Amino acid sequence: MSHAAISQRYVVFDLETTGLSPRNGDRVIEIGAVAIENGKLTEEFHSLIHTDRKIHWAARRVHDISHRTLSGKPPAAKVFPEFYRFIAADPLIAHNAAFDLRFLENEFAKLGLSLNNPHHCTLKMSRRLNPDLTSHKLEDVARHLLGADALNNIKTHRALADARLAAKVWLKMIEHEGL
Repeated sequence: MSHAAISQRYVVFDLETTGLSPRNGDRVIEIGAVAIENGKLTEEFHSLIHTDRKIHWAARRVHDISHRTLSGKPPAAKVFPEFYRFIAADPLIAHNAAFDLRFLENEFAKLGLSLNNPHHCTLKMSRRLNPDLTSHKLEDVARHLLGADALNNIKTHRALADARLAAKVWLKMIEHEGL
């Protein structure tokens, strides 16, 4: 990646879902994203998303989002067109991008939108750059790259907090690569 490419706008995003598989009907219930321009976090997008889909107990245990939390929040049909405009054609970045992209593509498809953005995965990048790490979970990679205090005052497993953290991790990995 060239210096010119780093100065363009990127969008780092994270999703929280009702379960593990859009193929089984699971849905996105929270989306968070941050734009990066010239190495700085510049804009944010965040929304909880109302759904009638049951939230699997294991997912709820991770993100602590309940149907009560989603009461009165906008539906996917309102949130995803706004997010589509926010990301435009910018490259997307996510930790475990395959998981998030599967859900995002599913939500977009339900609305007749397509997702053709190039993407990068901080999980894959971490495995390549830090092969000796025993865990490549976002929190562990953040502690390794950003220091022991990287998670102070951060509620992980919430979309916007994780997107911010992944953005910082991505910027640090790019810095380490000398790009």
